Amino acid sequence: MAMKTRKIGLLNYLAYGSGDFLGAGTTALTAAWLLYFYTTFCGLSPIEATFIFATARVADAVLSPLMGYLTDNFGGTWLGKRFGRRKFFILLGIPCVFSYSFMWVGDMGYVYYLLTYLLFDIVYTMILVPYETLVPEMTDDFKQKTKFSGARIALAQLSAILAAFLPGILLSYLGKDNPVSFFYSSLVFSVICALVLTLVYFFTWERPQELKSEAMLKIERERQQLTLAQSLKRLKVELTSTLRIKIFRQHLGLYLGGYIAQDVFNAVFTYYVVFVLMQSATVASNLMGMMAILQFAAVIAMIPLCIRFGPAPSYRLAVTLFGLAVISYGILYFTHMSDSMSLLLLISALAGLGRGGINYVPWNIYTYIADVDETITGQRREGIFAGVMTLTRKASQAGAVMLVGIILQLAGFVSGKSEQLPSVGHTILGVLTLGSLVMLSMGFIISLYFRLNLKTHGVLARETQKMRDANRIVPEQITPQDCATVEMLTGMKYESLWGNNNIGYLHRHNPPPQKLTPDTASGLPVQPSGPRL
Repeated sequence: MAMKTRKIGLLNYLAYGSGDFLGAGTTALTAAWLLYFYTTFCGLSPIEATFIFATARVADAVLSPLMGYLTDNFGGTWLGKRFGRRKFFILLGIPCVFSYSFMWVGDMGYVYYLLTYLLFDIVYTMILVPYETLVPEMTDDFKQKTKFSGARIALAQLSAILAAFLPGILLSYLGKDNPVSFFYSSLVFSVICALVLTLVYFFTWERPQELKSEAMLKIERERQQLTLAQSLKRLKVELTSTLRIKIFRQHLGLYLGGYIAQDVFNAVFTYYVVFVLMQSATVASNLMGMMAILQFAAVIAMIPLCIRFGPAPSYRLAVTLFGLAVISYGILYFTHMSDSMSLLLLISALAGLGRGGINYVPWNIYTYIADVDETITGQRREGIFAGVMTLTRKASQAGAVMLVGIILQLAGFVSGKSEQLPSVGHTILGVLTLGSLVMLSMGFIISLYFRLNLKTHGVLARETQKMRDANRIVPEQITPQDCATVEMLTGMKYESLWGNNNIGYLHRHNPPPQKLTPDTASGLPVQPSGPRL
């Protein structure tokens, strides 16, 4: 049976997309300002601040995958049946988002900052993991998924604009040395997040029970019979199995290449403006605002580009633009033109165009990962993939900030001082340019091997539907060309698909999948062969 979604209107796209005010808005404010806030207004050294981030990532190593597993299997409970296996946690999170403001209170002790960061980290995971599963729950259509992703990232960029400008505006109004500016900024985001999550709850939906595959229904029945030890073992198997999906590994490479580059850039950019260019934190806020405005424009442009040319070429364009901007920031310093505000704004605009594309493309790709996984396993495992993605996102962000903090401390950075040693400025510049460019290069190279697009996804969706209807692979109904496409996207021979492999807990006792030849696995054009059954 084909998946028949409800009629999707502009309100649904906007309501879903607005939910990323939590994911993107709080992340932007945290990435750009929290390390600066800790070291400037809270008396923490860079090392102390980075230990807070490290502690949270240790907790995340358990929490994010566990949340993904829980939201995949919550549908059998009374609460899951009443409110939805995904949406129950979104509803629960609405009052909890105000914990974000607790982090931004100045002149408190180290333990306070550690506990408040951990508290919001738990709330963030509880909401974002199920939120990220909703698009593949609501539709199987490539274009609709692209539009949902576009709405999400476009509205995320609006939240980034607010995160960029608001602290600078409040610093100008309340005084550059007043930490309450950051508290008010966080309170604005807490209120907005509570409102938009309410919209998400009322204007999104989950995949109806009757449209789940027999394999998915079977695993839900098995879950109810598992002991705690068996459940933990199953979680481990499901978690590690995600990395056996070729296209998910590629997706993580694109994601990490672009997002870690931005995390490094965000963590050090305010320091670059203040201690390298010798400008004020308000100028840094305005430049980040310029980037955020152009990021919004870039996301709008990326939606038709991804549909027309595919995610990989669009990603390479975005990486190139951001890379040129990063290089230009370095040239600006060495040519002693750092006082030229027009040049700073122009370079920041170029950076924003690239960053908008980098933000959009990986999350657009993510909505198709569960489709490929269903072809391989016969299951819908959006939750476990979302758990891995959320863990990866938070780990990459915190890891980048931790690394920057450690490097600053080793370079001789002194908390609270308005002037730093020249070696500190040179270190900041090196991290901004070289650190960002290394990660961008990694993402660019991986994108050369990524082959999912509108045409190939259409073939995959058509063949998966045949498998759903028959609850098995149907070799007599596939052409040699379509077979080659499905094998290219899944990284497996056709006869190993739809659960005929040992990927995931349900199929763990099956023989391992048959791998493709190197030429076929590369995704490059080859002479297709028919199914071998």
